[in-house]
Amino acid sequence: MAGSVFLGLDVGTSGVKAILVSTAGDLVASATTPLVLATPRPGWAEQDPEAWWAAGTAAIRAVLEARPGTAVAAVGISGQMHSSVFLDGAGEVIRPALLWCDGRTTAECAEITARVGGEARLRDLVSNPALEGFTLPKVPWLRNHEPEAFARLATVLLPKDYLRFRLTGALATEPSDASATLMYDTAGLRWSTEVMEAMELSAAILPEVGGSAEVLGRVTREAAALTGLREGTPVVGGGADNACGAAGVGVVAPGEAVASWGTSGTVLAPTAEPRVDPGLRAHTFCHVVPGSWYQMSV
Repeated sequence: MAGSVFLGLDVGTSGVKAILVSTAGDLVASATTPLVLATPRPGWAEQDPEAWWAAGTAAIRAVLEARPGTAVAAVGISGQMHSSVFLDGAGEVIRPALLWCDGRTTAECAEITARVGGEARLRDLVSNPALEGFTLPKVPWLRNHEPEAFARLATVLLPKDYLRFRLTGALATEPSDASATLMYDTAGLRWSTEVMEAMELSAAILPEVGGSAEVLGRVTREAAALTGLREGTPVVGGGADNACGAAGVGVVAPGEAVASWGTSGTVLAPTAEPRVDPGLRAHTFCHVVPGSWYQMSV
């Protein structure tokens, strides 16, 4: 590890950011490549996952070029929550990703609540209500409005996990992002077969879940050539942007809290167990720290 650095990569709404951090925690280099948000209709918000990858490779090259000869020991990734990447069986993007701030799925949220058996049942199964920003409503929207695209659907990924896929070829996620999809049993730490069956969706469209600090893939030869990273560099699970941001400022234990203001504004407080607001006014998600959760208002 002597002389090595860690690479952090974040897929935001306005840009993809890369940083190099020393093993002592000091910032070595940083770069941001901007992104464009598409609004094809009022209330809609989309981005092309290929644009994330292009921006990600550019940001990685920029920080590595700023520190020639730097050895990257491992890559950590974070990203915007909830946004949906639809892949076909060949791993190709089917259509632009529907983002966390996309509001087109009101009818699908009502459909989910009815199919599952009401809001109280959703609270028991996934600790959250059906909201337009979450990932699950976007899947029946695809089925209801773009059936030819839905027929090609093989995998649903989160933004950071799409970059993992492009870096490593691995289809994987971790609990902090999975718990924000409405398809994950936040308390039981597993994909919710009950919700998937109620929605008549195959669990095969969901990636494997590993730990946030667990190595879930290694940089391929192709990705190494595009980014300048060493082939075989480990890429860990990473986490949802709000969870990673909280961990980054040390907010990982009950009694602590963080307010964050960016493209959205959040207030986040960790808990030692999955505590759910009876009124479902706050979200309950998994933290990046094992055996930890948090409540968040947005």
